[in-house]
Amino acid sequence: MSYDEKILIRTSTAADLAGLARLAALDSADVPRGAVLIAEVDGTMRAALPLDGRRPIADPFAESAHVVELLAAHALALPHSGQPPRRRLRGRGRLAPAHATSA
Repeated sequence: MSYDEKILIRTSTAADLAGLARLAALDSADVPRGAVLIAEVDGTMRAALPLDGRRPIADPFAESAHVVELLAAHALALPHSGQPPRRRLRGRGRLAPAHATSA
């Protein structure tokens, strides 16, 4: 992680399909469909978080854990119906809110 990197978090558009497909292939995952939050680092798509409860995808060849955490924080701030995002993110194994870990 660089302290001077520019991180942009935004919702996906139809124009992001090719970038999401590339990212999913790098992460050996399915291409996310529907509403997705995308994190770009210095103009390159680094991670994506489907808002339907599926696991986040990220570039495994670049530092991305901090970017996925930012996506999760942004998802928590979005209005959602149904299951809260913090519960949906636990399935990935990498992310769990600090208060959710057992002592």
